[in-house]
Amino acid sequence: MAEQEEALAGLIQALQALTPTDFQEFKTKLLDARVEGGWNIPKDFLAKAAHPCALASCMGNNYSKDAAMDVAIGLFEEMNQRDLAEKLLDEKVKEYERKYREHVVRGFLRYKEVNSRLGENLSISSRYTDLTIATKPWSEHGGEDEAADTSNGPPAITVTAQTLFKPNDDEQTPQTLVLVGAPGMGKTMTVRKVMVEWVEGTLHAEFDYVFCIDCKDVASIKEVSVADLVSKCCPHRQTPVGKILDDQKKILFIFDGFEALGFSLLQSKEELSSDPREVKPLETTLMSLLKRTVLPKSSLLITTRPIGLQSLGRCLKGEHYAEILGFSAAKRKEYFHRYFENNNKADMAFRFARDNEILYSLCTIPIMSWTVCTILEQELCKKKNLYECSKATTRMSVFYLSQLMTCRDGNNPQDLQRFLRKLCSLAANGIWKHKILFEEKEIKDYGLDQPDLLPLFLNEKITRRGVDHGNIYSFTHLHLQEFFAAMFYVLEDDEEADGDSRALTKDINVLLENYSESRKDLNSTLRFLFGLVSQKTIESADKTIGCRISPRARDHLLRWLQGRHGGSSHPSQVMKVSKLDTFHFLFEMNEKGFTQSALGHCTDIDLQDVKLTFYDQMALSFCIREWVGLGCVTLRGCSFHQQNPEEEPATSLPQLQWCRLSESCCAELAALLAEHPSLAHLELGDSTLGDAGVRLLCTGLRQPGCRLRVLRLRYSHLSGACCEDLAAALGTSPCLEELDLSFSEGLRDAGVKLLCEGLQRRRCQLRTLRLGSCRLTGACCQALVESPGLTCLDLSDNELGADGVLQLCRRLRHPACPLRALGLSTSGLSEEALQELAALRMLKPDLKIGDLLEQDVPQAGAMARLPFYRGVLPGGRGPGGRRLLASRRRSPCSNQSRF
Repeated sequence: MAEQEEALAGLIQALQALTPTDFQEFKTKLLDARVEGGWNIPKDFLAKAAHPCALASCMGNNYSKDAAMDVAIGLFEEMNQRDLAEKLLDEKVKEYERKYREHVVRGFLRYKEVNSRLGENLSISSRYTDLTIATKPWSEHGGEDEAADTSNGPPAITVTAQTLFKPNDDEQTPQTLVLVGAPGMGKTMTVRKVMVEWVEGTLHAEFDYVFCIDCKDVASIKEVSVADLVSKCCPHRQTPVGKILDDQKKILFIFDGFEALGFSLLQSKEELSSDPREVKPLETTLMSLLKRTVLPKSSLLITTRPIGLQSLGRCLKGEHYAEILGFSAAKRKEYFHRYFENNNKADMAFRFARDNEILYSLCTIPIMSWTVCTILEQELCKKKNLYECSKATTRMSVFYLSQLMTCRDGNNPQDLQRFLRKLCSLAANGIWKHKILFEEKEIKDYGLDQPDLLPLFLNEKITRRGVDHGNIYSFTHLHLQEFFAAMFYVLEDDEEADGDSRALTKDINVLLENYSESRKDLNSTLRFLFGLVSQKTIESADKTIGCRISPRARDHLLRWLQGRHGGSSHPSQVMKVSKLDTFHFLFEMNEKGFTQSALGHCTDIDLQDVKLTFYDQMALSFCIREWVGLGCVTLRGCSFHQQNPEEEPATSLPQLQWCRLSESCCAELAALLAEHPSLAHLELGDSTLGDAGVRLLCTGLRQPGCRLRVLRLRYSHLSGACCEDLAAALGTSPCLEELDLSFSEGLRDAGVKLLCEGLQRRRCQLRTLRLGSCRLTGACCQALVESPGLTCLDLSDNELGADGVLQLCRRLRHPACPLRALGLSTSGLSEEALQELAALRMLKPDLKIGDLLEQDVPQAGAMARLPFYRGVLPGGRGPGGRRLLASRRRSPCSNQSRF
């Protein structure tokens, strides 16, 4: 009872304001009141309601609250009690506003994604990520006279969904705002965000009502009034539309997807309406709102694809225009974290996308970020490593294309195939000519002027030159143009295309030759090309978008890869893969058999001074694992993506995540040594391997399957602490013949003594040991001379002193000593030591004695990794604290005695 009285408190107060005579008149009129869907109150019930509270309760028991209020308002107006009627109406509107907000909460606060589970709805607040939105007054874009391009004219102002209707620098609040963006740019999500923030009261409080009208839902309506449009947004049949529309300044109308209406907006002013209740053709009613002949003080937010700008430009003057530019770099990362519930997975997925230059750039488009997250989430949920994720850039682009297709009306698959073929021809033509803008005549010449399909792929830009010259079009993103250009070469032909004089010749060899010779800008197109002809992509494209991709290009691609790494050179020459893009092409295809065929004739990897991202490492890792005949891996001066210590450990990813060869990745290198019996040479120069990294690496050296013969770890920041692990590996490794630890100043004498323990073991096969420039003294020489199997010992650029040199000479004099080369720096030696060396040369003329420290001749781009070219002042230290020894500052091109 108390709850009912509270709900009808306004009615009770109004009844209490009546005189006894008016109260009786109200009861009398109530007998004849008619309520739709309800019953009249029985006469005896009214007789018992002798006071306002009882009468209000009686009405509440027989009518709904809304019906009771409507009846009371009507009776007060009949009795000429206008003040009471107005008061009740205000209260009803206030109550209705509360109910409308509840309705908006139910409709907009949560939404369902395409890939969400049954009954799973997502919160807009938890998922929405701010977009970069550039806004200008419409006059600065010129309406019909200027391309809708934020790069032209005065600088645009960047806003967010929260600040769309905030006053600008001139203290002017835009009354009409057109928000434009290509499909998938986030227009509808931005509308949802506006609705949610309004209903939550956090923003847009200047509006009492925000009505969102989906243009696709009203496109079929022939005639309607503004009041009817408002009623369609409201949940209740008895909507106080008149009262709502009275305060125009407090209303915001949102028309989402304006291009779906297809209106030209050419009505004359005489046809427009000024009465919100007047029923007119839908186009006329909307144009009346745009032209401000009806509800001129209300605000409008219109979202449209670029194709809708031309018609809007005819009737909007002096208004504001905003273009969604997509996610900034920071917001891309934020979106990934909002999408994934697990921060580690979010970091892993974002790193995967960020280090793939093409994919990361495409993630500017919100729907592409969603596509990438959706696919990577599926892979991670299957507990797959991202290294094993076969859905590389191309397959993600195909998935993105399938999502765009859901935006279209039901097209015939053959029509779509024909349209895509023409679109791909346009894209390829543009790529060859370095062209990203296309005139309207070109669009028509290619047969692309199909309003249901064209806006999905191309942005329309209104030009300065006027309607006679047509508009300008561009692909939503350059990489999407490259994707369609690649598709041009592999889409199945039909008879119609054969006679098209504008079509390029589908000669993949011409594309490959141009890339090899000079057109490195075709790299992205080639990567897409490799991805498109993978069997999985062929099947996916046929299933999701109904496109038939021909696999015939695979043979051309295979022959090209086999030939670009010395396939036609002398048979005895070592075949090296020294181009990183080869690994990316193969990773994009992601087929084991194709990779093995492409790399089968090569035996070496030789990469120098390359900065390898996480994605580069994944591509390299994939190829190495499928490379049966790999014999030598050389990575000189390469820098690697450094893993964040807060992320999951690298060992969770079975790949060469070398991170500049830090210790966190060496378990994977150890696995590589064990799994690749053909790998004989591993060079990890100029790295930050460290002692802990060597410890992990040694586990691989001790594996029975390891057949490594040469291990070079120059400039690897090692200390004596790693030598015990190296000694254990030397004592068990069945094949290791050469170990190069040059320029490891931290080894010192104690470390070398530990190392020699492994050299003295019977199973040790080491024959060459290089310890040049390791800051050694004569204290380590006794341990070295007791190592029985060495044939080459390089101690160049170490201050061994006379005692150390004499110990070495005594060992070398022994007839059974197998040593054939000794690296020594003779500068500063005593006369006795020099005479002993001279006598030894006379005794063993075949013994090479001298400076054997190998110097790398610098190549283009390699200068930074050579210690004597690092620009460090004399007496200073190089990277990682490496001291630059004076004796090693000579030119690397000087003649050296080399073993």
